[in-house]
Amino acid sequence: MSGRPDGAGLAELSPTPRLLMGPGPVDVYPQVLRAMASPLLGQFDPEFTRYMNETMALYRQIYRTGNHWTFLVNGTARSGIEACLGSLVAPGETVLVPRFGRFGHLLTEIATRVGGDVAAIDTDWGTVFSVEDICAEIRSRRPAVLAMVHGDTSTCMVQPLEGLAATCRETGTMIFVDATASLCGAPFETDQWGLDAVAAGLQKCLSGPPGTSPVTLSDRAADVIRTRRHIEFGIRPEGYIEGEGPRITSNYLDLSMILDYWSPLRLNHHTESTSMLYAARECARVILAEGLEAGFSRHALASRALRAGLTAMGLELFGDEAGRMVNVTGVHIPGQCGNGDAVRAELLEDFGIEIGTSFGHLAGRIWRIGTMGHVCRKANILRFLASFDAVLRRHDVPAEPNAAVDAAAAVYAAEQDRTG
Repeated sequence: MSGRPDGAGLAELSPTPRLLMGPGPVDVYPQVLRAMASPLLGQFDPEFTRYMNETMALYRQIYRTGNHWTFLVNGTARSGIEACLGSLVAPGETVLVPRFGRFGHLLTEIATRVGGDVAAIDTDWGTVFSVEDICAEIRSRRPAVLAMVHGDTSTCMVQPLEGLAATCRETGTMIFVDATASLCGAPFETDQWGLDAVAAGLQKCLSGPPGTSPVTLSDRAADVIRTRRHIEFGIRPEGYIEGEGPRITSNYLDLSMILDYWSPLRLNHHTESTSMLYAARECARVILAEGLEAGFSRHALASRALRAGLTAMGLELFGDEAGRMVNVTGVHIPGQCGNGDAVRAELLEDFGIEIGTSFGHLAGRIWRIGTMGHVCRKANILRFLASFDAVLRRHDVPAEPNAAVDAAAAVYAAEQDRTG
């Protein structure tokens, strides 16, 4: 034993630069990385609580909502999902989960763990549900909560949500949506669609690091959560009144206490993840400075260019065209490439580009290519297609030389002609 502390001989952390074009995480906006290097502040420093309030205001714009309760749950996107379901779903209540990919099964798992009685419906991966079919299930089962994924990256499909709210109001059903993969990549209308609770993460179209979950709650949802209000003994304020409903099982993810933390009460429930709040604030600021509609257009253009290039290479896109996400593209793996892992490994090692495969019965059958956030730039799309073409040629996948890059470049040129 030398007596040196463990790690004393390690070099300074220096990750290899990558172009992250998988289903997430993706490349982070440079402004966000700079914000994360800012000095820490105490959680009740007036400057820091001002940043908390600014973050709430920014994410109301991101979510397109007037909801006061729009805030952060510390943890990756899953923490926001679990906080919402664990705080909205009381033991024994029915939760309807329409599943069209892996993340619908995640909602089933979480809703079951918090004591919900899950009623799941399924459709083939690569398809989505009609709103009419979901409404029929709501009327039949009359669930306390409808739990939906908006965009499911496992299948690269996006589920329409508009039109569900009226039926849910008839049956007294709350609507929870996981918008992790779609928020800021395509239009998302919390208030217009009548959604009660929405959770997301930073690591996809918000182009930030994983580690905090923006959440928004309607007044209706907040009222339900307040009925389950419980404050741990050591921090109970004077005049505290316990909620009449069952106590939320998680302490850390108890939204009734987290609401008080983000309120003027500043209940000392936890210590806010300071650098992650800086990141979340800066993600929203950058996106809103560009403009939501401009961001949607940039994502759509990158997707059109990518898909034009992939099609020009003779590759087959996965899933029903009408239901495909804008920001993640599924591609059938050609037979020459086996399960596709060798292609992904060569892309990463030789060109520094990451793409993904999928899960379950789609593992080894499709690649998933992400065009999200900071990644959605012409140079990245052309770099990926040129690199992908080179690797596929090594695996005897035939394609006309430069066809992919030429097809994508033509999409960008046409857009330039259209917009001037």
